[in-house]
Amino acid sequence: LGLWHNFGDTGVYENMKQMCFTAFDHGITHFDLANNYGPAYGSAERNFGKIMKEELHPYRDELLISTKAGFDMWKGPYGNWGSRKYLLASLDQSLQRMGLDYVDIFYHHVRDPETPLEETALALDNAVRQGKALYVGISNYNRADTAEMLKIFRELRTPFIINQPSYSILNRWIEDDKLDSLALSEGFGIAVFSPLYQGFLTSKYLKGIPADSRVGRGETWIGNELNDKMIEKLNKLNDIAASRGQTLSQMALSWVLHNKAVTTVLIGASRPEQITENIGCLDRLDFTEAELAEIDRLAKM
Repeated sequence: LGLWHNFGDTGVYENMKQMCFTAFDHGITHFDLANNYGPAYGSAERNFGKIMKEELHPYRDELLISTKAGFDMWKGPYGNWGSRKYLLASLDQSLQRMGLDYVDIFYHHVRDPETPLEETALALDNAVRQGKALYVGISNYNRADTAEMLKIFRELRTPFIINQPSYSILNRWIEDDKLDSLALSEGFGIAVFSPLYQGFLTSKYLKGIPADSRVGRGETWIGNELNDKMIEKLNKLNDIAASRGQTLSQMALSWVLHNKAVTTVLIGASRPEQITENIGCLDRLDFTEAELAEIDRLAKM
């Protein structure tokens, strides 16, 4: 369960709790955060920390909790990117907000163009040696930078296990970049975010743009892609899903999980029922060659 949206300062706390309960009761034990999830930076971690303290604390050893640092977080010269100072200070702040002694995975959220990869890798390694993270990961790193980080982590014997990129039927960059093949050959995982392409791959936009949707509210940077051609494409993908006995979102998640490099897929939700629906993707993970070929053809329309 990704806590990027709907768990921050603008969310309803009772709804947040029910979404976490629904996820956990259905076997989802991985809760994914970042220091700047909000909209108000830090608010998603604070709310999740409250849920942990009041409700989920007895199950801490059953949970995999991850957080990240990399994007803008606080004002001043050390409030973002990938320096040792920023990463380790941010992790301390995240642990304090969540009321945790450690996180299971600490990610570098985005490649820093100014800081050497060695410094970022050493900071992540230090987080493990301090006992503040069990494993480390990277996010939004391409194949070349991932391969370089992997080399450093192996020299340091850092428990690096995961890269978190965006990936979906409509977003194939990890295939084009061959990041997924690197993961398979080198033995690290891929944790996918935005598998529903900011909500495009749901039933929400099949008949146009609802006013209360993220595109309707102007809350996604890909809203201008939702034109008549895209809506036609989504309806044809929905026809394939229906023929499989799935919703469009379920098929989109099943499709992502069909890639052998993918370890897990992060879902977002605004209400518990969406989580329950998405979990239904596990009932149909197989695809025929004809289905895969048609999905590929439509994606490239």
